[in-house]
Amino acid sequence: MLCRGIRGAISVEANTREAILAATRELLQEMMKANGLGLKDIACAIFTTTSDLNAEFPAAGARELGWNEVPLLCGQEMEVPGALPRCLRVLLLANTNRRAEDMAHVYLKEAKALRPPVKEGAKP
Repeated sequence: MLCRGIRGAISVEANTREAILAATRELLQEMMKANGLGLKDIACAIFTTTSDLNAEFPAAGARELGWNEVPLLCGQEMEVPGALPRCLRVLLLANTNRRAEDMAHVYLKEAKALRPPVKEGAKP
């Protein structure tokens, strides 16, 4: 089994505890589903948020999903002029037999703009 990195991002509706937790849960659930992963497959998760999201740690949303044995880390994203506001990002490290090119990176809501368009016939 190999350890693979899976990227994900989601825009958060507001800088509230409830919005950050809901966005975190939605993103993690979509990433797990898209990659056919179970909780036992997750080695760790690294979260970042833009500086305008500070009402709660995204890791708290993961804990609400039962990620109590998964190492979690939160940090702040670099402040880049013109960057997407209220953006929550995550890098999941997962143990899998799948190839790196078969991993599905998940971008939701306004964060879809962070990924380049997929070429015809290519996997997203």
